Amino acid sequence: MRLDRWVELMWRDLLELVRAPAALSVPGDAIAGAAAADCVSGRTAGLAAASVCLYYAGMAANDWADRELDEIERPERPIPSGRVTPSQALTVASGLTAAGLGIAALAGGRRALSVAVPLTAAIWAYDLKWKNTAQGPAVMAACRGLDVLLGASGGRITRALPTAAVVAAHTYVVTELSRHEVHGADASLARKTLPATAAIAAAATSLTRPSGTPSRPARTSGMSGVDKGAAAALSGWYLKRFGTAQRKVMDKPNAEHVRAAVGAGIMALPALQGALTARQGRPVLGALVALGAALGKRLARRAT
Repeated sequence: MRLDRWVELMWRDLLELVRAPAALSVPGDAIAGAAAADCVSGRTAGLAAASVCLYYAGMAANDWADRELDEIERPERPIPSGRVTPSQALTVASGLTAAGLGIAALAGGRRALSVAVPLTAAIWAYDLKWKNTAQGPAVMAACRGLDVLLGASGGRITRALPTAAVVAAHTYVVTELSRHEVHGADASLARKTLPATAAIAAAATSLTRPSGTPSRPARTSGMSGVDKGAAAALSGWYLKRFGTAQRKVMDKPNAEHVRAAVGAGIMALPALQGALTARQGRPVLGALVALGAALGKRLARRAT
């Protein structure tokens, strides 16, 4: 085999290992958090890059930790299929973890590291201990909530807590569904998660800027209608995409429909993040974040 062809295949395997297209759902965490804390700036891009590295690290560590289980349930994954060795996966996970922490330090200094370190600990704890337990969804929700707060670390983090809670709630729902990807679920699961998704969409639309947030002349009452309208439209997009997939689980709760619902939940997250960003006075930025949902869907199709 030619060297260039071998390198191409190796990169494809590594991209599959870290589930590359799903990372489009990550930068919106930092942006939504920064918007809520009123600290969107150039460093937000750096914090988003750190989040992507930590997300990829978590995906690689996840496959490394589940390599024996995947031999039975997902033999096509890179490690059980022999395309990536366990040591390679662990090296990738460790390297990306170091890169994520380093970028966070460069972009946000000690304040960013004060969030990035517990975020990293939560990611590895989920992969190594909590994933296949009843506590798994809560731990994963905490990871996403901390990711939002990482973006807010340049401002007053407490102002981003409501935004982090909404993203965490969505993550809990997706993770709870993901526990049934292999063997399917009972229809009652979707009867619980679908109303929760509707409540999450409503919260993203109604969330207000916390009291004490400095007002900005360009985003005063004259823009409030635009902010609300953009947030409502993006929340509706999120609910339609994720909710439709859950309705199919409700009608036929087999593994295929559950996996599709999990994928829809991941790829609909940018729309939710966009709604949260728009509601904090940045409708254009929110719309740009939400475009990740459409782009993610296209990339996911190409990857399959």
